[in-house]
Amino acid sequence: MSIDLKKNIPFSPPDMTEAEVNEVRDAILSGWITTGPRTKKLEQIISEYVHTEKTVCLNSATAAMEMVLHVLGVGPGDEVIMPAYTYTASASVVQHMGATIVMVDSQKDNVEMDYEKLAAAITERTKVIVPVDIAGICADVDKIKEIVNRPEILAKYSPKNDIQRLMGRIVVSNDCAHSFGASRNGKMAGEIADFSSFSFHAVKNFTTAEGGAMTWNLSFGNEKVERQQVYCGSSVPFIEGETWNEFIYRLSQLFSLHGQNKDALAKTKLGAWEYDIIGPWYKCNMTDIMAALGLVQFDRYPVMLQKRAEYVEYMNKKIDTLNANLDTDHKVAYLNHKAENHCSSHHLYLVRLRGCTREETNKVIEQMAERGIATNVHYKPLPMMTAYKALGFDIKNYPNAYHLFENEITLPLNTRMTKEDVEYVMENFVDIVKSL
Repeated sequence: MSIDLKKNIPFSPPDMTEAEVNEVRDAILSGWITTGPRTKKLEQIISEYVHTEKTVCLNSATAAMEMVLHVLGVGPGDEVIMPAYTYTASASVVQHMGATIVMVDSQKDNVEMDYEKLAAAITERTKVIVPVDIAGICADVDKIKEIVNRPEILAKYSPKNDIQRLMGRIVVSNDCAHSFGASRNGKMAGEIADFSSFSFHAVKNFTTAEGGAMTWNLSFGNEKVERQQVYCGSSVPFIEGETWNEFIYRLSQLFSLHGQNKDALAKTKLGAWEYDIIGPWYKCNMTDIMAALGLVQFDRYPVMLQKRAEYVEYMNKKIDTLNANLDTDHKVAYLNHKAENHCSSHHLYLVRLRGCTREETNKVIEQMAERGIATNVHYKPLPMMTAYKALGFDIKNYPNAYHLFENEITLPLNTRMTKEDVEYVMENFVDIVKSL
């Protein structure tokens, strides 16, 4: 094989075209650049795509995940369970709320949580479980729902506000940062869990530069709110006939705009300047400039997803060929992005070099870089991070998560790559691994 020393394959550059440029230009020249008609249109499009009643676009998936906790009234004394094998955003939002982070180890050789360990971790204080869709593959939310509906688990449940009471069980809030466009058991990421949070960060398949969205699918969503609600000590005005879906959307707008009861768009109506501040809350709204990117990205998204799927299929075949010449203990492991019951968004291509240490794996990363190929690692488990060690977490209690990390490499997978780029990546990866 030939090594091209001039080659430069970045890990995950944003896929932008003149269409995005033109839509952003139109947004700027429209005179409306903050939250406005484009943001509202993007919210509607996302809900139609993932089959939910309402979506709230925000400035990040982190804001969306924290918004879920605000809507549920989670706070001090409550516990939120999540995997140890995830990015900090899954956990940091719990710390922001003053609640307690509870981490669960992974399954052996599987990026999903160990669901029986999850069941054992549930206490009377557990209010939310946060499954994480690693690499774009939907977690087994149905299994989690089965667990939280077990009689012995239901007996422990103690709701703190009306939404929790109507749920009647622990809430499942899915970290879907990687999985926009993925599906499992015939349902789209976004409609599978009770609440779901998407990321539209620059490195994601679908991007608004920064940005994210919260959506929800609740059995009682179209029932009427029967009484005034109180959040963070502030009363939210009661609207006769409002449904829970409408209330959660309105509450999310309040939390994302300083508790202001009129957004800028509503205040443009003649004589409608006056507004109230319902609570001293937060600022995390999406702008129309960001939404303009998203509207064009959405039009292009089916083609981008198909391209990613084709690249993953090719990469799998190259590794299968490599593995045919390796002994069992050293075969390269990769994730199953597509099966009869699920289809990934093909966001990340994670591989593990069985039998290798972290140091040996890092040398492969360095050799790939020398050949102009950028790679990454997903993830260094949270108990290994300074912030979480300071909270008392110890990686020794999460051996399966550590085992996933110790020899993991994420190969570049993005729609700016050509087929020739993908071939170059895989040829070099195979060549390097064969020399180990």
